[in-house]
Amino acid sequence: MFDSINYKLFGLSLVLIILGYICLAQGPVDNHLSLSLAPLILVVTYCILLPIAIIWPIKQKEEDKKKNK
Repeated sequence: MFDSINYKLFGLSLVLIILGYICLAQGPVDNHLSLSLAPLILVVTYCILLPIAIIWPIKQKEEDKKKNK
């Protein structure tokens, strides 16, 4: 059901989630990494990259099936 692109995007999103939490844990609360960069990385990864990793090739396969009919 999933292609290699799904697994690559999922792996990238896992790396970005880990990086986001590492940035979140750095320094004091008013640090640039923990205040602005980490939430941005986490929101983009959870809201955009993970859903794309799950849905992306499924739409392409459905379009290919329609073209073959």
